Amino acid sequence: MEILEIEKKETMSREEAAARLREFADKLARNNDLEFERGGMQFKVHVPDEIHVKVELELETEERELEIELTW
Repeated sequence: MEILEIEKKETMSREEAAARLREFADKLARNNDLEFERGGMQFKVHVPDEIHVKVELELETEERELEIELTW
C-alpha cells in the first residue's frame, strides 16, 4: 500500500540536470536523511547505509529514457 508519492517533472538543460543529480548525490553521501519540499510541505526520509540501485535505459524510436531507482 502506497502511503505517499511525490513526482515532479521539469524541462531543463543537460547541464542543469547534471547539477541537480550532483546536488542529490552530495546530499545522499553526507546525510542519513533526505529532505523534500513540495507544495509548502517538507518531508524527511531516512536512508540506511545500504541501498539497492537499479539503472534502466529504454531506447524507443523517438524517445530515450534513463531511470535511476534507489530502494531500501
